[in-house]
Amino acid sequence: MAAANYLRSEDQFLCSICLDVFTDPVTIPCGHNFCKNCINAHWNTNDQYLCPMCKKVFNTRPELHVNTFISEMVVQFRQSAQQKTSSSSSQKLCAKPGEVTCDVCTGTKLKALKSCLVCLASYCETHLEPHLTMSGLKRHQLIDPVEVNLEDRMCTKHDKPLELFCKTDQTCVCMLCHVLDHKMHDVVPLKEEYEEKKAELGKREAEVQRTIQKRQLKIQEIKHSVDLSEEDADREITEGVHVFTDLNESVERGLKELIETIEEKQRMTLKQAKAFIKELEQEISELKKRGTEIEQLSRSEDHLHLLQSVQSLKAAPPTKDWTEVSVRPSYEGTVGRAVAQLEKTLSKEMKKLLENELKRVQQYSVDVTLNPDTAHSALILSNAGKQVSLGDVRKNLPDNPERFSDSACVLGRQSFSSGKIYFEVQVKGKTDWNLGVARESINRKGVIPLNPQNGNWTIWLTNGNKYEALADRPVLLSLKSRPQKVGVFVDYDEGLVSFYDVGAAALIYSFTGCCFTEKLFPYLCPCLNDGGKNSAPLTISPVRVN
Repeated sequence: MAAANYLRSEDQFLCSICLDVFTDPVTIPCGHNFCKNCINAHWNTNDQYLCPMCKKVFNTRPELHVNTFISEMVVQFRQSAQQKTSSSSSQKLCAKPGEVTCDVCTGTKLKALKSCLVCLASYCETHLEPHLTMSGLKRHQLIDPVEVNLEDRMCTKHDKPLELFCKTDQTCVCMLCHVLDHKMHDVVPLKEEYEEKKAELGKREAEVQRTIQKRQLKIQEIKHSVDLSEEDADREITEGVHVFTDLNESVERGLKELIETIEEKQRMTLKQAKAFIKELEQEISELKKRGTEIEQLSRSEDHLHLLQSVQSLKAAPPTKDWTEVSVRPSYEGTVGRAVAQLEKTLSKEMKKLLENELKRVQQYSVDVTLNPDTAHSALILSNAGKQVSLGDVRKNLPDNPERFSDSACVLGRQSFSSGKIYFEVQVKGKTDWNLGVARESINRKGVIPLNPQNGNWTIWLTNGNKYEALADRPVLLSLKSRPQKVGVFVDYDEGLVSFYDVGAAALIYSFTGCCFTEKLFPYLCPCLNDGGKNSAPLTISPVRVN
């Protein structure tokens, strides 16, 4: 088969059907020659008896006779070609795993260099030669070798190569399809659509790679968060062990002191009781002695002796009055005082914990400025956007969708949808205020119900002394001191909003278990001026960690 490589000027020895040297060559009436088996197989699979070369149609199936002249020439050719190719055949490279193989090679399959869309076959260097030299085969369309079924690259309706792409129907078509079925459609060469789709795939691949990089960065971020979480957990455990160890020691020490106090009282009571008993026993002894003397004197018949002895009995010292004497100690309040001392120690530890907690959340401070586009028209904002107060009249401002129309409040410019943030608001000098955070979709028009269900998590002061957390049901807050500056901490991922009295380093209130699904914004409301009593502004203060 490889002999064709040496017949660049002897095309006549190749069958145009199998593209190999003739085997039992026959001549049909139009003069073209084919292998006997090749032409029979060709006519057996077609409805017409036509010549594969010139396309001439025969009404009846021609009778085939072997062309003896060509047969003899083929024999000589094979012998000559066999000698020439024996030295070079060993140099042909076999197809490696994964490479497209030649469909014509028998025995060892060589690597295919091209695939023909007309012949629906792939050819190695040797068997490709006829397509490069024979005039009839040169018109065939060659492509880089493909492993897929080449029949899929032919139009099943017209048996033509799929060379065009219909953008209208998003399908590959042949030339006849374009003329007959897709005449008015947007049809472009296959290569043009290929380049466009390839560029599109390149963009999609780049986007996929960017997405992969984002996901990899997210994995690193999560791993880093896990590391930080482990550090936080270790720190909290260490601090918790330290605090509870101190508290346990305080409890044990308090209990020990309580027991020692009670036992000391009991020892003193026992000592006192023994002294009283001893004294009483001495008095009893004296009284018994005196009783004996009285008894003996009362029996005397000697008048003079009795009268003289009675006088000496009257001179005896009187006994002690034991009516008010008691040895039962009072233990009332002993345990209470011990518990009060323990509570004092616990309060001291709690204060230290809250101070440390406040320092930690202050590390998440953000620079908050107020957004004038959201401010009620009666509010007055400072130029820096750090201060808000209520004016006497409404300004003529655009009623944009972001602006609050009825509630005298304003949102911050900064939004957040993950992580932790902290900011502080000075409320000094005010008798009424409301502050916290609100979600982006909070109702800006009309009266705003203040609770988490309607999108805000806030606390407020009313009437100068009533503090409430505006949960679904307001929670009355009992504060030991009046806050001058309120810290607001939000952990978006944990669903936590906490408020702190910055000056007292005390926790005011926490909303827990919140479910945040959209952006959150700082929320401030200075409330009504109350005849000037509440005219002081709310001020975003810089965070200073003590």
